[in-house]
Amino acid sequence: MSTYPLRAEWTKFTTLRSLWTTPLVAVALSAGITAAVQFTYGRTDTSLTEDPMEGLYFGLNFGQVAVVCLGILLIGQEYASGTLAGSLAAVPDRTRFYRGKLLLGAALGLAVGLLTVAGQLAATAATVGLDLTAPDTWRALAAGVLYHPLLLVLCLALTTVLRNQTAALGLLSPLIFLGTTALTAIPGIREIAQFLPDRAGLYATRLHDAPDVHYGHGTGLLLMTLWTAIAAAAGQYALRRHDA
Repeated sequence: MSTYPLRAEWTKFTTLRSLWTTPLVAVALSAGITAAVQFTYGRTDTSLTEDPMEGLYFGLNFGQVAVVCLGILLIGQEYASGTLAGSLAAVPDRTRFYRGKLLLGAALGLAVGLLTVAGQLAATAATVGLDLTAPDTWRALAAGVLYHPLLLVLCLALTTVLRNQTAALGLLSPLIFLGTTALTAIPGIREIAQFLPDRAGLYATRLHDAPDVHYGHGTGLLLMTLWTAIAAAAGQYALRRHDA
């Protein structure tokens, strides 16, 4: 694939303040809130220490909203501003255009994931400590890094399906922040909600097994990957089928 669509997307990203500041907000929220919570409650709140990753990833519950917004904005702002037609005139091959979006989103998500997990790890190590030799610790840390690009690409793809930035922000942001968590608390729905992409991906970041979850940690990350792949395919189909 030609690098032109990817270079074009990078230019858009670096020149639009709403885009390049969002990943900074994601890192600051995730690492900053984790640091504050670990410093204040890390030694006394048993819910943060029984599974060390509960405390380490506490800030991710908030920072992931910025990751969701970044995925939406990467293509949603072109729908909102009407510039998508100009982008497609510059890159008439919609598959190449879309893949450029996905590649940039995946790269940005990976960078955010690495910086976020590094910040959360440093905050945890400096406050309550973390045994990196404990079983599955590195698997949980790797899952935390990969969760970010998967979530970002998932939201980018779903925004392409919806073709509306406002609808995507109104639906995906509250759903990821509170919606799926609330669903897992409802008897009867809990059994289904655990298979939603963010629930499965977050479960992969834990060390300990949960008796009410019907799959393993590694399977959780695979489930989220499958959801993301399906969404990406649906987004490509929607972009090719509909006018800009």
